[in-house]
Amino acid sequence: MALPFQKELEKYKNIDEDELLGKLSEEELKQLENVLDDLDPESALLPAGFRQKDQTQKAATGPFDREHLLMYLEKEALEQKDREDFVPFTGEKKGRVFIPKEKPIERKPIEEKVTLDPELEEALASASDTELYDLAAVLGVHNLLNNPKFDEEMPSAKGGKGLVRNVVKGEKVKPVFEEPPNPTNVEVSLQQMKANDPSLEEVNLNNIKNIPIPTLKEFAKALETNTHVKKFSLAATRSNDPVAIAFADMLKINKTLKSLNVESNFITGTGILALVEALRENDTLTEIKIDNQRQQLGTAVEMEIAQMLEENSRILKFGYQFTKQGPRTRVAAAITKNNDLGNAALIYVVRRA
Repeated sequence: MALPFQKELEKYKNIDEDELLGKLSEEELKQLENVLDDLDPESALLPAGFRQKDQTQKAATGPFDREHLLMYLEKEALEQKDREDFVPFTGEKKGRVFIPKEKPIERKPIEEKVTLDPELEEALASASDTELYDLAAVLGVHNLLNNPKFDEEMPSAKGGKGLVRNVVKGEKVKPVFEEPPNPTNVEVSLQQMKANDPSLEEVNLNNIKNIPIPTLKEFAKALETNTHVKKFSLAATRSNDPVAIAFADMLKINKTLKSLNVESNFITGTGILALVEALRENDTLTEIKIDNQRQQLGTAVEMEIAQMLEENSRILKFGYQFTKQGPRTRVAAAITKNNDLGNAALIYVVRRA
């Protein structure tokens, strides 16, 4: 909707400025030059008072006097009458009077005096510290076990000194061993794939971080013509977008691969989108994992993934943790539908057999 002043300015759009300047006389041109010299509203380096010439017509009243100005303002404020209230204040209290709640009085529990039989009193009085320590452990009074006086050295049965054995024993720390290195021979696996070896159906390159990027691209190129590898995994191999794009080109050609794992790499939204677009042309892949990349994919990429899964009825497992509720719900419904369709097709084949 156009504002009123904008409508008025529209009639000046087609004005020829050169024609207007040509009609001005010499005196008018000089006057225009003087005005342009004094006027510069676009310059942010000048103070606001210097961006245009002074247009004040009143004469100056004298130098600035702060005290005189404050006295004048105070006098004007005192002479001005206060605005009358619509409802005059009468001091009458309305509504309920606030009564604070009484805090309950805290009563300290009364300690009950326990009286024992004279025989027990005599036995406890004559018991040694070690015997009391053992009795406390049997009764489950663990507070006594942390008492410093029981950690002191006590005389042993042989007359020497030894530490009192603590009843509470800690479990031995079980060592956590690192995962063994991946035993896959990269060069041998690559040659087997290029030769289309029928014995090679699964390739696992997980956690092999020293594979060059060109070598990973060669694996993708070899998969284009390989007809036996059904599962390929390259998680945590420092793969990036060029590797993802190479595998995306492979998915458009390969008709054998069932599972692809590219988790825990450096693939951005560009590489993931290439894989998603390739899955629109692939009818054999049933499982793909792309989670735990170095940076988040973003809402736009997640929406593209959801749309792809709704169109592709072959994907049964999709490994990715969505950050938005909308794509997550759509993907969950699509995966459930795909699994139901797969089960229904399997039942139909079994019945026909």
